[in-house]
Amino acid sequence: MRNDITRRDALALGLSAATFAATGAAAQTSNIKAADVAAPKREIEKGASLRMLRPVRFVQADEDVFRANAAKFTKETGVEVKVDFVGWEDINQQTAVTANSGAGPDVIMGFSDAPHIYIDKLIELTDVADYLGKKYGGWQNLAKIYGKKAKSDSWIGLPFGASGGPLIYRKSVLKSVGFDKAPDDLPGFLDLCKKLQKAGKPAGFALGNAVGDGNGFADWMMWAHNAALLDEEGNVTINSKETIAALNYVKELYPTFIAGTSSWNDVSNNRAYSSQEIALTSNGVSLYFSLKNDPATAAIAEDSEHQPLPKGLAPVSPMSGLTLNAMVFKHSPYPNAAKAFLQYMLEKDQYEPWLNANSGYWSQPLAAYADAAVWKGDPKVAIFKETMNSNYYAGYKGPISTATGAVRADYVTVQMFASVATGAATPEAAAAEAEQRCKRYFRRQK
Repeated sequence: MRNDITRRDALALGLSAATFAATGAAAQTSNIKAADVAAPKREIEKGASLRMLRPVRFVQADEDVFRANAAKFTKETGVEVKVDFVGWEDINQQTAVTANSGAGPDVIMGFSDAPHIYIDKLIELTDVADYLGKKYGGWQNLAKIYGKKAKSDSWIGLPFGASGGPLIYRKSVLKSVGFDKAPDDLPGFLDLCKKLQKAGKPAGFALGNAVGDGNGFADWMMWAHNAALLDEEGNVTINSKETIAALNYVKELYPTFIAGTSSWNDVSNNRAYSSQEIALTSNGVSLYFSLKNDPATAAIAEDSEHQPLPKGLAPVSPMSGLTLNAMVFKHSPYPNAAKAFLQYMLEKDQYEPWLNANSGYWSQPLAAYADAAVWKGDPKVAIFKETMNSNYYAGYKGPISTATGAVRADYVTVQMFASVATGAATPEAAAAEAEQRCKRYFRRQK
């Protein structure tokens, strides 16, 4: 693939002319500030080549610009880089196979806490992280939480960005049932969903084993009731009165959803919203972006609005971000090349065009990139800008570990909510079972 993206290519990929200008011809007008920091000195191994695995894109330009940047790296260093994109539900399984077999990709870009599951299989990336942090204004909250070993300044992952999942809804439909926007309190939100269901335009949230949407819904429900998987010391606290309250709430909320959400994956709500079967869900910017750029659905995008998730009992909207987190495996014969590649991809000349091309789907891990052109365009995208400043994360409130990562990968909280929603278990039984599943993982960790 060639190293540049022409205007015709950009428009074919679904990029607006303004976004193309930010990613290509107008790169010289960048507002990104970079400090004068010496890069780490490392010698790339002779004959090095790399294979990278990462999740498939939801915005086409994500893949195209990422591949173009990788081709630039090859041109400048001579290091061949093969990037494979795999399904979101497959990335965890393939990462586990790679870690357990000690063979396979040199670099895997997993989700959020993935490096913490395989911490003994990875090389440290502290030199790269320290350099990038000093150069680009420091790392944001989620990046530090997911990138560093717990209670340490050693980095085992390099976060590339996070996808937030705020509410997206049809303004006209909400107005038709008496709401200007979604209520921020839990009783009010339930009332809205009941009225949408009665009007034949229900809500829909994933309760299936969906990496992004399923985990995102379960996390939100817990945090909005001030429930948490762990306390600050790492003790399992999922079986609490707060969790029981959250489960009872979802027991009432679920009947207002469109049928079938207990088996939804990460594309199900996109399809239901695009086909106008539902009027309310939560999602990354990809849904709005795809609607906006298709003449057949542009009117739906115009009628759509984003809003933070209802905060419920939490002090702020408990919206986290599904984070792309790159890790380098010890079995790689070319660790210096791998470090150099990740550092290169996060440098301004490569990262800013990629960030802009994503149109807000991934938000930046480094503070300086908040000045990227993407955040100065469509006001409906601006809500995603601060995704990585969230204090909520997988494993909240405790330290991230192999066990917290395993709990998430096994969809413990998602299945807890789904079992109550579908009537398979009482809230008390579901919380108790989730507690036992969590404790098994934490016992194995000791």
